[in-house]
Amino acid sequence: MTSSTIGKNKVFLFQGDSITDGNRGRDEDPNHILGHSYAYIIGGKLGNELAEQQPVFYNRGISGDRISDLYARWNEDAIYLQPDVLSILIGVNDIWRMMKDEPGGVTDRYERAYRHVLEETREVLPQTKLVLCEPFILNTGAPSEAWEGWSKHITHYQQVVLDLAEEFGAVHVPLQAAFDAAAARAHAAYWLWDGVHPTHSGHDLIAREWLNVVADSGILNG
Repeated sequence: MTSSTIGKNKVFLFQGDSITDGNRGRDEDPNHILGHSYAYIIGGKLGNELAEQQPVFYNRGISGDRISDLYARWNEDAIYLQPDVLSILIGVNDIWRMMKDEPGGVTDRYERAYRHVLEETREVLPQTKLVLCEPFILNTGAPSEAWEGWSKHITHYQQVVLDLAEEFGAVHVPLQAAFDAAAARAHAAYWLWDGVHPTHSGHDLIAREWLNVVADSGILNG
């Protein structure tokens, strides 16, 4: 990728839950503003490569969020920021609350709420490029305690994300296969310490997959 591929001040927005949040700063301190998740790695790499164009990176992931929580704050944390590229990674908290039999997991709103998010974004920001990242788990930590149920839900959510990406013309970033392959190199907890949340190595894996797929898609050329 060359510095001519992205226009000046292109805005990148990363949305999601704790995986994206990465303990990000809540003020304007640039030393912590992107947190320590895959968003930081992507922002650092693209920010360096494209410094002449001065791209802007926002991380608005919030720990504990489900897709319905994203939708509730979508005006403030997405539409208002007018992103040129909007990346979403969400899903494990929806499953977690169902598997823990919490009140917030009584009904599964994942597909409905995700569709609302994308429909509203397409309506208000028709030029925004969408990147939908596949949710993932590994067989360790909480998922290993009820692996059959977790596997059933995550497989369904992965199909939902793929179908929505096709329907809305979004770039789809597959991640489960990459984590499965990584777990053959080192034990599952090396990548996802509790089966859900990435370690530093897991975040780098996400960032590499994201950068490869998004670069190949051509959406950064506009």
